[in-house]
Amino acid sequence: MSQYQFKTTNIKGKQYVEVNERVKAFRQLPEFKGFGISTELLHLDSDSCVIRATITDASGVVTAQGMAQEDKASSMINKTSYVENCETSAVGRALGFLGIGIETSIATADEVNMAVNKQQYVAPAPESDVFGQAVSYVKNQPNKEARQRAYEAVIKKYGSDWTQKQKDAILKFVK
Repeated sequence: MSQYQFKTTNIKGKQYVEVNERVKAFRQLPEFKGFGISTELLHLDSDSCVIRATITDASGVVTAQGMAQEDKASSMINKTSYVENCETSAVGRALGFLGIGIETSIATADEVNMAVNKQQYVAPAPESDVFGQAVSYVKNQPNKEARQRAYEAVIKKYGSDWTQKQKDAILKFVK
């Protein structure tokens, strides 16, 4: 596996492997031939879900597991896809525990970006330049996916106070 070249995402100066990269390696590397991935929904309600992913070897023996939890209200993407995102995160963690793409961390780029976005964004005081801070917040995200999540977060919180022209101006920084 040391020869496999993982695409990584830089988050705050540290490289993280994306889940899709772990899945590609898992499906391509000969040492995982015949291995399988399964997921189990442990909790689901209208607000959140918890999923466990299990990796089995060719004989069906469990070799690794990973769990994830997602909240529907945590982002605009999760508003419609929190179950799918949860499953992806659980699979990424299970593959990490199997040893795939963990040169720097078990956490995936997707996981870290979500956590950073949740921690970074602090609502500005009412008298401050909310629009300017929103532009800065979106612009300073490390990659397109993070900028998209940041955009969705500020639109959810402040979009009803802005014109379409202002929303479009911020959206330009996502691309």
